[in-house]
Amino acid sequence: MLEIDHLVYVTSNVTASTEELTNKLGVAPIFGGSHIGRGTCNALLSLGEYQYLEILGPDPTQEFQLPSERFPEIPLLRTWAARTTNIIQLVKSANAKGIDFGSVRDMSRIRADGIRLDWELTTGSGGGLGRDNNVAVLPFLIDWKDSPHPSIDAPSGCSLVELRIGHPDYKTISGQLEFLNLNIPIRYATESSLTAVIDTPLGQVEIS
Repeated sequence: MLEIDHLVYVTSNVTASTEELTNKLGVAPIFGGSHIGRGTCNALLSLGEYQYLEILGPDPTQEFQLPSERFPEIPLLRTWAARTTNIIQLVKSANAKGIDFGSVRDMSRIRADGIRLDWELTTGSGGGLGRDNNVAVLPFLIDWKDSPHPSIDAPSGCSLVELRIGHPDYKTISGQLEFLNLNIPIRYATESSLTAVIDTPLGQVEIS
């Protein structure tokens, strides 16, 4: 069984976007840590049990820097992760159905308190059909193995009500989501899009 694990809000400035989202959501995300050797860092906000929002952007403290064009001028909800405990087998099964999650990669980061998190994720988000306009409507897969889930110690007070998907070929995407046993509302749209509906101390808010 797959579950929504986290939503990835991509920005060119993690600090500035964290401040903007604090004002919008009424809860301040906390710095998560650096992805050493990847050139990125993040801030996190819990969206309920085993779900969270990740604010992802370039890490100015690292020597390795990704090209600036990798990050949008206007922050956006670019992708999302689905959680599994059997990532290798699921990737094989999905590939047989034409859903390309790419390869499985080991990842890690050091939390601000010094604790190391290790996890596995797929390098792809289900193939090219789910991508255009820099938004991946199909998820990438993640397995946290024995690491504590980031939502546990991320600031709380918000909860994910719904994730909505828009895509030109929504019928095909719907079938792929059904195969993955993910019940995500999807509609026709001229471009791919993700919209998160979140309950916050300031009321219900949408992020896209």
